[in-house]
Amino acid sequence: MSSKNEYVYGVHAVSALIETEPERIIEVYVLKGRDDARLHAVVSALNSLGITVNQVNRKTLDDKVFGGVHQGVVARVKSAKVLGDYELNEFLDKVENPFLLILDNVTDVHNLGACLRSCDGAGVNALITSKDKSASLTAAAKKVACGAAESVPVFYVTNLARTMKELQERFIRIIGTAGETDKVIYDVDLTGPLALVMGAEDTGMRRLTRENCDQLVKLPMLGKVTSLNVSVATGVCLYEALRQRMLKTK
Repeated sequence: MSSKNEYVYGVHAVSALIETEPERIIEVYVLKGRDDARLHAVVSALNSLGITVNQVNRKTLDDKVFGGVHQGVVARVKSAKVLGDYELNEFLDKVENPFLLILDNVTDVHNLGACLRSCDGAGVNALITSKDKSASLTAAAKKVACGAAESVPVFYVTNLARTMKELQERFIRIIGTAGETDKVIYDVDLTGPLALVMGAEDTGMRRLTRENCDQLVKLPMLGKVTSLNVSVATGVCLYEALRQRMLKTK
């Protein structure tokens, strides 16, 4: 899924990398002559770490991100290890009252990044998706995530249906979202160990994914539009779960 080196760009994404994994940074390119307080803060942090900062023109930055919005900063980094089944099991062994997001067949990197941003805000412990037919954690995804890709681990599992069964063996309830059910998400208990499953907005969850859910819920749609963008729907669902979980701890 990745080459030996990759690029991370955008002020938030690079700042998060400096805070969490500065050892991965090889060198950084910043836009020459740009007077931006946020960019100055990034450069100052890089200088304090002894990381090489190259002042370059806009075309050089544009060429490195292939049209992405870099905000004047691009970092060349060592590729992060792709987390899989083994790492997920190790991770779950250490988590109390897990709150997880499962993405099934979501292939757009911008949706992945937006979902990660919502995960970070709602306190989700991890995002799980399949190795095949899923969006990779690219530089574009990390840019949209605004730093959340460095705070919320993403696990790419070999067999999503099997992983869901393993989650259930850990007494984690799995709630899937589907338009054809009569049960509205606001009427379902979302506290306790939980994994929320979101499918692609055009096809929804795959059959095996659906069959391995403990319960299906939907968002009420009162207008003419029949569905929301998957990242928007994810944000709504995660924050309803967060609302319930906060109330229970009071």
